[in-house]
Amino acid sequence: MTEAAPSVSGTRRLLRRLRDIMAGSSSAQERLDRIVRIIAAEMVAEVCSAYVMRAGEVLELFATEGLRPEAIHRTRLRVGEGLVGLIAATARPLALADAQSHPDFAYRPETGEEIFHSLMGVPILRGGRVLGVLVVQNRTLRHYTEDEIEVLQTIAMIVAELAASGDLVNPLEMAQSHGGGLLPVRLVGVRLNAGLAIGPAVLHEPRVVIRQVVAEDVNAELVRLRHAVASMREAIDELVATSREFGVGEHHDVIETYRMFAADRGWVARIADAIRSGLTAEAAVQKVRDDTRTRMMQVSDPYLRERLLDLEDLANRLQQHLSGRPPSAAWAELPPEFILVARAMGPAELLDYARRRIMGLVLEEGSPTAHVAIVARAFDIPVVGRVDDATTRIEAGDIVIVDGDHAQVLIRPSEDIRQSVATAVEGRSRRRAFYETLRSAPSVTRDGIEIKLLLNAGLLIDLAQLATTGAEGVGLFRTEFSLMVRDTFPAVDDLTEFYQRVFEQAECRPVVFRTLDIGGDKVLPYLPHAIEDNPAMGWRAIRIGLDRPAMLRQQLRALIRAARARTLFVKFPMIAEIAELERARALVDMELASQIGQDRRHARGAGAVMAAAVAV
Repeated sequence: MTEAAPSVSGTRRLLRRLRDIMAGSSSAQERLDRIVRIIAAEMVAEVCSAYVMRAGEVLELFATEGLRPEAIHRTRLRVGEGLVGLIAATARPLALADAQSHPDFAYRPETGEEIFHSLMGVPILRGGRVLGVLVVQNRTLRHYTEDEIEVLQTIAMIVAELAASGDLVNPLEMAQSHGGGLLPVRLVGVRLNAGLAIGPAVLHEPRVVIRQVVAEDVNAELVRLRHAVASMREAIDELVATSREFGVGEHHDVIETYRMFAADRGWVARIADAIRSGLTAEAAVQKVRDDTRTRMMQVSDPYLRERLLDLEDLANRLQQHLSGRPPSAAWAELPPEFILVARAMGPAELLDYARRRIMGLVLEEGSPTAHVAIVARAFDIPVVGRVDDATTRIEAGDIVIVDGDHAQVLIRPSEDIRQSVATAVEGRSRRRAFYETLRSAPSVTRDGIEIKLLLNAGLLIDLAQLATTGAEGVGLFRTEFSLMVRDTFPAVDDLTEFYQRVFEQAECRPVVFRTLDIGGDKVLPYLPHAIEDNPAMGWRAIRIGLDRPAMLRQQLRALIRAARARTLFVKFPMIAEIAELERARALVDMELASQIGQDRRHARGAGAVMAAAVAV
């Protein structure tokens, strides 16, 4: 028997069959039972099982085709336990030809699964949350393909609608597991921006509920996508113009970068491909968002992972334009002053509230390098991130205190605590006024030693902090960050223009550029990479540059052209031996000599030569 994923047309037929089941009048359990039987047949699998999340982060086997029926509602796994728990914990698909040899395999005798060797599972996602896990198994050592994983992920989107309906698990069960009632509650998180604020809670709810997953007319959905993308980009252009009203600064650069994301044709093309597989435009946007989240969560660098929020923000906006709904609570009637509560936010979403009196921000996700945190700092908004269950523990209208200094959130505080916070906010305002007088003071130790304070940066948006912090320059500019969001390695002219903007924004301050530090978990999507046992010490950074000298020379050429008459500081990453530094320096000398020769050929005299002086 040939084991293969359904073709595109076959996938569309499968989705239509599942759609008809979802529209039926049978109970939720009966619909789920039929769905796993159909999946097993269409995926040529002996087993298909659906696990649904219960209270306390427990995954319960709700339906199966192939395992013992008595295991239904009896087999339970905690998140992180067994392969099913691993899929839920990582929110990533897993495909194994020999599942029982995996160290996380957990045997459950009541299921009778010992005769099945291969396993493929995907998380059932809705709004970024894991609602369950969908699994297929085979007796043979089957090597599941990427196409098969993608088909199962698409099917999981339909199952997610059933899992989120409240017909399988009573929503009160999940709510009651949090406890708390209406008593005062203290939640802890991570400080994203210091400060103290108090006000009534406003819940930011930008997500669109997808009513229909399977497309009736693929061509019509493609037209809807095209119109929605055009409308969204026009709205973002207006948002960029609005950001200028608040002055020049890092918040404006963030929105400009956000507009670049919106113009990414590769992102739109992936959504169009998902529509062609049989999804509605809204469901296709959701699928690409989930796929992107899965890939980005594999990156350990928090700076890069936070770029995911920008892409999720874009997906939210595109779905809003497809549905014709206003993008967020920012368009509704709001209190004069308020605390905003959200699972996650992109920079443009926060800017929607910029004209309102937003006093503080509470997020379930986020880190200090997130673009939303950068925009919040520009507007002096206290932010606490990674607050577990904030959107379910905080009700609209609750009085909330955001204590960014101590990374805590107080819900429904007592009257005496409210008075104490009001006094503290007033004292903080007085201290900030005093600190402003010290920003331009020289950094000198008590015994007279001058200390040069420099900034670390990776994107243009970081450079606005030079003015706000009073830093004397950039001690490390990570050049790889701007290249990791592109689909291809840029041309020399594009690189030159980017580095010129870095110099311009730094004004006369020194900037130390580090050449590409890629490899390990920092991967260029257009550059092949291999998995290594010790990637930090393997083929990465300067060793990639020396093995691919054309790429390194293009970067050096662009830096030299951008610097012109300025002094150019270049740093090479991960040098292991002197020979590597000598080879890298030789490439700098070659590019510098080439640029001087070009300048002399185009100049009337030697006095017009403008090549940079290079310090390595």
